[in-house]
Amino acid sequence: MADAKISIESIKKLKELSGAGLTDAKKALVEAKGDFDKALEAMRKKGLTKAEKRGDRETREGLVESYIHDGRLGAIVEVNCETSFVAKTDEFKTLAHQIAMQIASMNPLYVSENDIPEKDRKAKIKELEANFKGPENMKEQIIEGQVKKAFSDKVLMNQPYILDDSKTVEQFIKEAIAKTGENITIRQFKRIELGVTE
Repeated sequence: MADAKISIESIKKLKELSGAGLTDAKKALVEAKGDFDKALEAMRKKGLTKAEKRGDRETREGLVESYIHDGRLGAIVEVNCETSFVAKTDEFKTLAHQIAMQIASMNPLYVSENDIPEKDRKAKIKELEANFKGPENMKEQIIEGQVKKAFSDKVLMNQPYILDDSKTVEQFIKEAIAKTGENITIRQFKRIELGVTE
């Protein structure tokens, strides 16, 4: 009886958004009793698991994309994928453009936490230790959390995604990985603002 309530349009839409097959999309909708949002969330979680498995595959293709805002600031970014076929799709070009917009808007300094220079991390730890006023037995744990927080808005992958702040840039990329079936990475970027030098 539940199947009768689920339209083929809903199944197709869920398939498209999640990157899953028709059977999986229908199953998710049946399990969610026809609740599209619940089904999409369940498919997202499954898709992200698949995305993580793809995360170690090499990305040698891709494109360089730019975004200029009002002639006053802009960003250029290299986004990589596994095949030239995916790199040439409109979806991939749109993704790269949205990442360039994110960089222009949010001004990150690093792609991921691994890119934070050790000297900067150590300097921040030293500063936080000097001002620490919490319980001694929790000091290391608290300072680690404070260091992560201090750099979070400077790390592209940790930033809230500007077009949907319910997810991070990393989650947005993982969703794209689930849809394309390919690993996607951001190799490098540069942001330029009129009259501002580093």
